[in-house]
This record gives sequence, structure tokens and C-alpha cells, in this order.
Amino acid sequence: MDLSDIAPVDLKRPPVRLRVRVAAREDVPAAAGGGKRRKSFKDWRRGLFEHLKPSGPDFRRGIKSLQSYFGGLSGHLLLLTALFVAVMVMIILVPSLASYQERWLIDRVRQAEIASLALDASAEGAVSKDLSSQLLESVGASYLALQSNGIQFVLRDPDVTVEPDTVDIRHIDRGLSDDAAYLWGPWKTFFSRPDRVIRTEATPKVRKATDLIQIDVPAEPLKHELKAHLGSILRMSIAISLVAGALVFAALSFFIVRPIRTLTKSVSRFKENPEDVTVSPKLSGRRDEIGQIEEELFAMQAEVRHALKSQARLAALGQAVSKINHDLRNMLTAAQMASERLAYSGDPNVTKALPRLERALDRALTLAQNVLNYGKTDEIPARIQIIRLKDLAEAAAEDAGLSLNNKTPERVRFSLKAAQGFYFEADPDHLHRLLVNLMRNARQAIEGQPNRKTVGRVTLSAVKTADEVILVLSDNGPGIPERIRDKLFQPFSGSVTPGGSGLGLAIARELAQTHGGDVRLTETGPQGTSFEIRIPQKG
Repeated sequence: MDLSDIAPVDLKRPPVRLRVRVAAREDVPAAAGGGKRRKSFKDWRRGLFEHLKPSGPDFRRGIKSLQSYFGGLSGHLLLLTALFVAVMVMIILVPSLASYQERWLIDRVRQAEIASLALDASAEGAVSKDLSSQLLESVGASYLALQSNGIQFVLRDPDVTVEPDTVDIRHIDRGLSDDAAYLWGPWKTFFSRPDRVIRTEATPKVRKATDLIQIDVPAEPLKHELKAHLGSILRMSIAISLVAGALVFAALSFFIVRPIRTLTKSVSRFKENPEDVTVSPKLSGRRDEIGQIEEELFAMQAEVRHALKSQARLAALGQAVSKINHDLRNMLTAAQMASERLAYSGDPNVTKALPRLERALDRALTLAQNVLNYGKTDEIPARIQIIRLKDLAEAAAEDAGLSLNNKTPERVRFSLKAAQGFYFEADPDHLHRLLVNLMRNARQAIEGQPNRKTVGRVTLSAVKTADEVILVLSDNGPGIPERIRDKLFQPFSGSVTPGGSGLGLAIARELAQTHGGDVRLTETGPQGTSFEIRIPQKG
């Protein structure tokens, strides 16, 4: 480049101000490659405002989080801790202020006592006006009185005419009202008028010969010092209370709230998937109530899980029985028909074995039908009617194979001990099935006794109360073995007779419970067995 081509610069001309406009970041076009445009500060601030304004999503989530927190156990614990902190601050604050005010007044009294010693040096107790003013001003009082042996010496500021409030700090015969006034004193000072004067009555400590000293001081200086003391106490009390409250809150959260929250989550997860063994709570090994809850919850979940598996197996068994029941009943019906034809064969051996064959077929048909009925859904609700006990009991006894009179050859006879006109409320079909199950069990137990010589008897008695009907079915059979009494009403477990399904008593109890009642074993032994049936009455 040739230097001669550069134009000369006129140094006398004023400088030219160049203004360069710098484009904002949003004005910079995106890169050719299609990169994302960076947000400016305005965009960031606008987005933050949109999220945090009352209708923004973050604000709403924050409000919901706070509501959820304070609605839970942790929030309640935090509020209670804050309440207890406030109570503790007040408990510390009120007596501390009262004690500070009393000490302040006592200090003024002692100063007045010391200043009053100058009166002893005066001739015959005569005090000039200037000395009186100096003494009162030195202790900040407008009135000073000394009483000894009934003689009172008084110094007074004539410019002060306000009626004083008397505070007696001698505490002679102090009662509840005095304690209340003592605690209320500082607050009375806080809310007093600016020209309030406090007259303090005290027992002298320096002047031994004086009985009583009274001093009037303005309340305004005391008010200012009380405010300063109040601020100091509040800062210290709040700091101590907050530290103590935080420690208590942390300890309770760690030892109580966190384990309970863990148990709550375990219960919720167990509700969603009871068969998942991983949702059971982890035992912490604690020996307190929390540890007991963990152990009980763990055991309960294991029992529920086992019960669900058992129900699933029973449901599968019910479905299988439902599928084969039809074919099984057809086969058993065909076998019954064949046994009836064998009765006409005339063969003595066949005639001798035929009753056993018929009983075996009857038991097989009954077992198949009972299993099918129990595998179905729960019993339909009871349809309550007014029924006569005599008709119901005789029909059930006849279906159960019991004899209704003494002329029939059956080995087990039935008797009813109730009034002829005994009526009550029940579902006739449900109660018929219930009685048939119990009566059949009693008959089979009696017939199963070898070498029995006495006639078997099944007796039904009835009593009606204001709220229910109590039916008692008794027999003179051999009784129920002790080994099965505890599981008598459990399905497939409480069979008394050989070859039984163990469903009769379970079905009987379920039928009674559809009425809101129950069936229970009341007595059993070598002399017989008694069952009690309770049926609630609405009328």
C-alpha cells in the first residue's frame, strides 16, 4: 500500500463520534447448520414469571406440595413443634420481664436509700429546697418518703401532680392475685401513658432503722429498658427454642415419621400387588411399638398372601369340579339305576351287599353336590318371611332321615320342644338347609356307633327373646372328637363321620350368617352334642 494515497488528517476538526449498534442475541440469526437460538435474558425472565405467577404450573405444583406436606404427619409435627416453641418462648418471656421490672425498681429504691443518707447529716432533719431537688434528681424520682416508728419524712417535687400507681415489692402475704399482678406489671408498663408514675414500696436494706421507703419514678425510662430487654430475650429464647425444636423435630422425624412413612408405602404397594413378596416391609429389629407394627404387618401380609394363594387353588378346584361334575353325576346315577335292578335279582349275596352299595353311591352323590355348591359364589341374601317352626323342623327332620314318631323303624327319632304356635322371622330355604345339615350329621354320628343299644334321639328346642330366636339342636350321640373341635367349621377339615366332605357345618354357619346370626358348638361329650343357632329378629 502506498502511503501517499492516505488523505491528510485535519487535526483542527472536531472528532467524529461513531455509534455502533450491537444486535441483541435474539437478533443474531441462527447458524447455517440450523443450530438452536440461545434465549435472551428477557426470554428467561418472561418464562420464569410465567411459571411463578399464581396461575403458572410451578406455582400450582408448589401450592399442592405445601398442602400435601402440611396435610401429612410431617406437616402436623412441624406445626406442633412451632406451637410448642411459641409456648416455650412465652413461658420464658413473661416471668423474665416481670423479674427485670422488679429488679429495676429495686435498684431505684437502693439508690434512693443511699442518697437519703445525706439527710442524716442535716441539722434536725431540715433540708433545703436545693438539696431536696438534688437528692430527687440524683435518683430520678419525684417523691421520696421514709417511715420510721410512725414518723414519716417526705421529699416531693411540687411540679409533678400525676397520681402514681403503687407497686409493693415487699411480698407480704402474697396470693394468686399478687402473682397475677406481678406477671402483668411489665405489660401494663408497655401499654401505659407517657406520664405514668410508679410508686414503689419496699423494705430498706441500707437504712436499718427505717421501716418503709417509698419512691415515685416515671415509667417511661423503665418502658424503654423493658423494650430493649424484651428484644434481647426474644432473640435468645427464639434461638434456643428453634434449636431445641429442630432437634426434637429431627429426632421424631427419624424415629417415628420416617418408619411410618415407610410402612404406609409398603401398605400401598401391597394393595397394588399383594402377591409380590418384595413389597413386604423390611424389619428394622426395633423393640418398641414401631417394631411391633412392622412385625405384625409383615405377618399379616404373609397370611393374606397365603390366603390368596389358597383361594386361587380353591377357585381352580371349583372350576375343575364344575367341569367334571356333570359327567360324574351321570355315572353315579347310572350306578344307582343298576343297583336298583340288582334288587330284583333274588341272589342273597347281592341282596346282602346292596345296602352298602346304595349308601356308598348316596355318599358319593352328596359329596359331589356339596363340593359343587361350596365352590360357587356366596349364598344369596336371606329372604325373610314369617315361618312356623313346627312345619320347618318336621320337613328338615324328614329330609335328614329322622323318625317323626315312635312307630317307625328308624333308629334315630326326632322331637321338638317348642310351642305349637312358635313363629319367627327367617328365610325358610336357608334355615331348612341349615337344619338338614346339622340333623344329618347327628343321625350319621349315632348310626355310626357300633353295638349301640339305646334309641338315638335328636331334639330341637327354641327360645324367643326381644332381639333374636335361639334354636338348640341336641343329640345323644357319641360326641365330637377333641382333635377336630377347633377346626369344626372349616371347609374340608371338620368332618365327623367317615367319608364326609367336611362342608356341612361350614355351609350351616354361612347360612346362619346370611341372617346376621351364627352357629356354634355349645356342648359335646359322651352324653351327646348340642349346637346353638342364633337368628336375629327385626320385628
